[in-house]
Amino acid sequence: MKLNEALKKQVLVGDGAMGTLLHERGYNGCFEALNETEPEAIKQIHQDYIDAGSDVIQSNTYAANRLKLAKYELQHEVWNLNVLGVELAKAQAGSRKYVLATLGGIRGVSSSAESLEEIKEAIDEQSDALLQAEPDGLLLETYYDLEEAVQTVQQLRQKTDIPLIAQLSLGDIGVLKGGKTLENGLKALKEAGADIVGVNCRMGPYHMLRSFETLPLMENVPYSAFPNASLPDYEDGRFIYQSNPDYFYERAQDLYEQGVNLIGGCCGTRPEHIKAIAEAVRHKVPVTSKQVVPVEVESLLPTNTLERPSLPERVKEARTVIVELDPPKKPTSVQKFIEGAAALHEAGADAVTMADNSLATPRIDNLAMGSMIQAQTDARPLLHIACRDRNTIGLQSHLLGLHALGMHDILAVTGDPTKVGDFPGATSVYDYASFDLIAMIKEMNEGRSFSGKSLGEKTNFTVAGAFNPNVRSVERAVARLDKKIDAGVDYFMSQPIYSEEKLKEVYEATKHLPVPIFIGIMPLVTPRNAEFLHNEVPGIKLTDEIRERMAACGEDRQKGEEEGLKLAKQLVDAALEYFNGIYLITPFLRYEMTAELTRYIKSKQETPKASGKEQLSP
Repeated sequence: MKLNEALKKQVLVGDGAMGTLLHERGYNGCFEALNETEPEAIKQIHQDYIDAGSDVIQSNTYAANRLKLAKYELQHEVWNLNVLGVELAKAQAGSRKYVLATLGGIRGVSSSAESLEEIKEAIDEQSDALLQAEPDGLLLETYYDLEEAVQTVQQLRQKTDIPLIAQLSLGDIGVLKGGKTLENGLKALKEAGADIVGVNCRMGPYHMLRSFETLPLMENVPYSAFPNASLPDYEDGRFIYQSNPDYFYERAQDLYEQGVNLIGGCCGTRPEHIKAIAEAVRHKVPVTSKQVVPVEVESLLPTNTLERPSLPERVKEARTVIVELDPPKKPTSVQKFIEGAAALHEAGADAVTMADNSLATPRIDNLAMGSMIQAQTDARPLLHIACRDRNTIGLQSHLLGLHALGMHDILAVTGDPTKVGDFPGATSVYDYASFDLIAMIKEMNEGRSFSGKSLGEKTNFTVAGAFNPNVRSVERAVARLDKKIDAGVDYFMSQPIYSEEKLKEVYEATKHLPVPIFIGIMPLVTPRNAEFLHNEVPGIKLTDEIRERMAACGEDRQKGEEEGLKLAKQLVDAALEYFNGIYLITPFLRYEMTAELTRYIKSKQETPKASGKEQLSP
């Protein structure tokens, strides 16, 4: 049975990542070159996915075009590497499985250095080689540029009648690069000649599912979905993805219900994820009807942030609350943000902290928003500074601007990699990590630039550092805190904690530290929000009890928010047994929730159990 016919009769299981799995197994450099130098390694990965339940496997040819191979001086190996890639996949698939010859998008989300004519020539050369090896279909994946994708589909359709699968990568839920809707993009691919259309990469299953919820079923053209394992974290120079095969089982069922007929995995996925997908959708027939829901454009992601004013001294004497309010994405939301900052200050917040394009998603500059709330409210701004977006010159310039405006509270963070956000083709700068940025700021407080030259006067910044306690080894995380203290950090702000046991563990591991810690607490709002945080956001884990309590709220949003506040207050009570500083993270600009929590904390100033300085502020 041909692939097109099979997809109309049953849901098929794709394979998972090739590149991240090769990297995990110790390979580096040009992965497509391994078709020639390490063919057994490639065949083993194909076999691992087949054993896990894949019906469809992809050739290791994603970047085997002349424009990308030129980076490795392999542009003359296009024919050989592509033919070998398909042949290796076919050798493992036999007659039991379908083999797709893969072509990757060439333009990045923010780059159009390559002309469409250059791309056309490169794809012409690559596709001739792929078709020579006689795959069951062609797969176009990770296309950020719709114009490039449409041109490539048209180009390939003129060459062959075998099935064409075309997959785009999203900039936001239901939205493509340039603001085009996913629905219009997929329709354009269909009109260009694609047989199957869908989405892959950049997003984990949660956001991908939200995008498919916005789509009506398309007549005679099935959908495909290949999500990443999660949002990536950046650790020791590598992108790290959480392993969550049980979560993939649930989300595969959800994707099926949204009309997706071909489900696999992209970056970070492994055979265990594919096995979970196979168990979830094996032998299911395609759905014929679904409900379409409107897309919520506002970001669904929490922020990795920390805050800090003259808070280090204040927190040693009294309960102190920092509240994060993410800068808006749109100018039309500025007034709501200002109102939120004012409301939080009136509720008793000691500082309002603002992330620096958290999760690599552009928002209105936090320097502008900090200046506005400083001018229009009595709230105290605490600004995050990420190393991702500015080089050494830009960081020092930005800090001098903050000093000139009288904003002296900073959270220094390395910053989420650009691969996470709306512009994954953008360059992550990373001249510095957070340790280096902290040291730079302390040099400026001595009146010197990082090069040692005099600034003419001393700055007076107070610097917070980020702390992620939601790791396997809290001791190793605390060792990183020691390094930040050596660099000059004044206090820490933690990622959200959702376990009373974890709060006690953190206290025991950090009570020797000479600087205070503000414990992060972020109220949940819906069961889906809880599952997303638990499964896809690096650094956040929920207990089974909390997930069950949120799940019991069902689709009732008001009930979900009420339960989220109840859980947050319980965590606040537990945290105040050990810590004097609380860092509240506002979900989705719902500042009413964190304002209520702020009032709740301020009403408990007596601290009946926490009596000693070392107990209140480790």
